Amino acid sequence: MKFMKQVMYYLPEMLKALKETGIMLSISLVIGLIVGLLIGILLYLHGSDGVRPNKGVMFFLNSYVNVARSFPFLLLVVAVIPVTRFIFDTAFGPIAASFPLSLVAVAIFGRLVEQVLLDVPKEVTELSSALGATNSQFVFYFLLKEARSGLVLSFTSMMISLMSYSTVMGVVGGGGIGDFAIRFGYQRYEYEVMYTTIVLMILIVGSIQLLGTYISKKIDKRK
Repeated sequence: MKFMKQVMYYLPEMLKALKETGIMLSISLVIGLIVGLLIGILLYLHGSDGVRPNKGVMFFLNSYVNVARSFPFLLLVVAVIPVTRFIFDTAFGPIAASFPLSLVAVAIFGRLVEQVLLDVPKEVTELSSALGATNSQFVFYFLLKEARSGLVLSFTSMMISLMSYSTVMGVVGGGGIGDFAIRFGYQRYEYEVMYTTIVLMILIVGSIQLLGTYISKKIDKRK
């Protein structure tokens, strides 16, 4: 009974935190999808075994992806605060928090896209070449179509990773569900609230994974 009273008492704050997490994730996921997909395609096309090898482009893109993925996320958030403040005129709130999340989302998805595209059979490239397809036709009508199932799974993985990263944003005033669990659960010794939040996050992540796997299998025409 006490457990339910505590949860209901903090429910408005929990819903507010979920909304904040939703805002920062929505923005970063859209940016990660668009820019990350573009970077992944460029990494594939301009790689040493790609259709248009380019060492300069590869060096630049690889450097960004490697640095962004290996940089400790909390330190990255702190490091880009001046840039965040310059762009949004503030470093606080879910919208500002979406900036460092977007930087990581682009790097994660870009690398995952490259890996998925590298697994596309060489026969697809040979077929497009035999049919006289241009580079853009090759990408849109052959490459992405063949890799769509893997791309969905990659996007799902990126989404789950960002869910984890978003819990850190409360440390620098970004709000969100992680901030709620720390402030109202841990710091106030309301451990029931904290564990409820953890279970909720696990359920959300599990649901995302199940949905992503289902869609991936549904659109996989290779079977």
